[in-house]
Amino acid sequence: MSKSKKKKNFEDDLARLKEISNLLEDNEIGLDDAIALYEEGIKLSKNCIQKLEDAQLKITELKKDLSEISSDK
Repeated sequence: MSKSKKKKNFEDDLARLKEISNLLEDNEIGLDDAIALYEEGIKLSKNCIQKLEDAQLKITELKKDLSEISSDK
């Protein structure tokens, strides 16, 4: 499977966000490129936030399951 078709994980998105941040801080890119990078960064940020929220929900569910198992004994 090619990298462009592979589902990106949280770490990939975070690494790209860092790369975008560095590019924007360098001030060596044009306005159009900066806007495109900023837009990509916003999308990646939303994806990361969603993945973190999903992980938090999963952990909460697992903790609940564990406490239910413990209370059944």
